[in-house]
Amino acid sequence: MPYARLSSYYFFHFGALGALVPYWGPYLLERGFEPTAIGALMAILMGTKILAPNVWGWLADRAGARMPSVRLGALLAVLGLLPVFWAGGFWAMAAVMAVFSFFWNAPLPLMEAVTFNHLGTRASRYASVRVWGSIGFIVTVLLLGWWQERAGSGVVPLAVLALFIGVWASCLVIPDRGQAQAEQAHLSLRTLLARPEILAFLAACLLMQASHGAYYAFYSIHLQAHGYSDTAVGALWALGVAIEVLVFINMHRLLVRFGARRLLLASLALAVLRWLLIGAFVELVAVQLIAQSLHAATFGAFHASAIHLAHHYFPGPTQGRGQALYNSVGFGVGGAAGSLIAGSLWDSAGAMATFAVASLLAGAGFLAGLRVDRQARY
Repeated sequence: MPYARLSSYYFFHFGALGALVPYWGPYLLERGFEPTAIGALMAILMGTKILAPNVWGWLADRAGARMPSVRLGALLAVLGLLPVFWAGGFWAMAAVMAVFSFFWNAPLPLMEAVTFNHLGTRASRYASVRVWGSIGFIVTVLLLGWWQERAGSGVVPLAVLALFIGVWASCLVIPDRGQAQAEQAHLSLRTLLARPEILAFLAACLLMQASHGAYYAFYSIHLQAHGYSDTAVGALWALGVAIEVLVFINMHRLLVRFGARRLLLASLALAVLRWLLIGAFVELVAVQLIAQSLHAATFGAFHASAIHLAHHYFPGPTQGRGQALYNSVGFGVGGAAGSLIAGSLWDSAGAMATFAVASLLAGAGFLAGLRVDRQARY
């Protein structure tokens, strides 16, 4: 298995996420955009996940191979980002973000399918590859926080561009890998989507990612408004992902012991608590440390469990489309809706109310997750 080459893709892809999620909102704020506009622009980053993975999955199916589509998407993301340095008003920035995020988001589900196919019977070891994405995120948030504090927010798009180039370079050396011949039996995606436990799983994913909307769009702004420095903001983001690394390293053991369903439900319950802590106790550093530690559950354990459930629910020929559907519904529809909700509430209702709504969304996700197949232990 090409472990190092697969890991490098995740390192750069999620390193780019580490530049975009904590620092793109403050970058837009410094460029003069209002909170409502920032919420809408950040929704674009998530919203392109609704369409992009499905389009790219269709192209890969037609081509009969996944990695050529991954490489094309990575290259177009680099080219699509370049106009950001000249984009002025809202619509120009929206167009640039729509283009580069479309091509950045498009290949990831294909890479997830390629990774699982390389792993084969060792699918529970997925987290040992994915953990390098978390490491890339940590390295980026720490270095970029330090750099931005000294050079200003103009360095943020430069960092994103460098990381996009890294994504493109890494996928040039990853070999393609299709599903095993034993999995080639015809399966209808429509039939699978009629199953209530799969619909419940997708609803839980949508609501969990919607609950993250306020966090992704406004957490850095929230901290800065209460006196946290750029370095402190970066350190808090890094803390959450550092603890997430420990979860990924031990995820194969956790899956065997508890099963994906229980981990999914525990993550949703902890998300309810996390958003309340962030909204109500932002001035207490100790509480923020606890809240950021919960990122290990609300993203790390949740995503690893969800990706295994998607692999379990959508086998064989539906594998790539199933992973794309998980990304589209959860990170796409859920992430975009969450960002729009947060953007509309931030000025009118305030930070505490915005994060309280995020907590309610996570609670609704927990209720949906109760319908997930009780036998789903993968």
